[in-house]
Amino acid sequence: MSYEAIIFDLDGTLLDTLTDIAAAMNRVLAARGLPAHPARDYRFFVGNGMAELARRALPEDCRDAVTIDSALNAMRGEYARCWAESSKPYPGVRALLEDLTARGLKLGVLSSKPDEFARLMVERLLPGINFDAVVGATCPALIKPDPTNALAMAAGFGVSPAAMLFVGDSAVDIETARRAGMHPVGVTWGFRPRAELIAAGALSLIDRPAELLELLR
Repeated sequence: MSYEAIIFDLDGTLLDTLTDIAAAMNRVLAARGLPAHPARDYRFFVGNGMAELARRALPEDCRDAVTIDSALNAMRGEYARCWAESSKPYPGVRALLEDLTARGLKLGVLSSKPDEFARLMVERLLPGINFDAVVGATCPALIKPDPTNALAMAAGFGVSPAAMLFVGDSAVDIETARRAGMHPVGVTWGFRPRAELIAAGALSLIDRPAELLELLR
């Protein structure tokens, strides 16, 4: 199969962001006298949008709508102050993106984090990489695994979904790819375990960014 375009997840795929996410949410919890979580636990809190992150981080007896909304608003403020403290591209990501750009492939980013953060982080942490589209969460109903934004990206590229790779580190990304009719590629350097990607139906698994190039041959 000849692929013409690739959509990437952001957190856990292109960027290692877990430390900053955990620090911001733990400050929100501490301000409310609630227990913090080890950074590693946040691997399973992220992936379905910031509101769901806040819900999962809160104790079960504090997950009413008002508390979640309050924590979400506080998280937005905390994250705005610290998102760039530790976050960075994974090794090999920039070289991969530069190679793909040189090959003339259409490249997109589809993230479940708020749109303003997704765009800002791509601009600041991956400078000089000219993505053809960067889309974050603007509407709760359209957060991954809903395929609407992925399909809209394909239409904007003028590329059939069947001629696209969708690359991510979680079951949510794999399900999005499958629902959009794209080839699902799981990356094993991200937040979720290999077993989750296999169970979700990833058709390809890669252990290093450069291995993605082998799928284009």
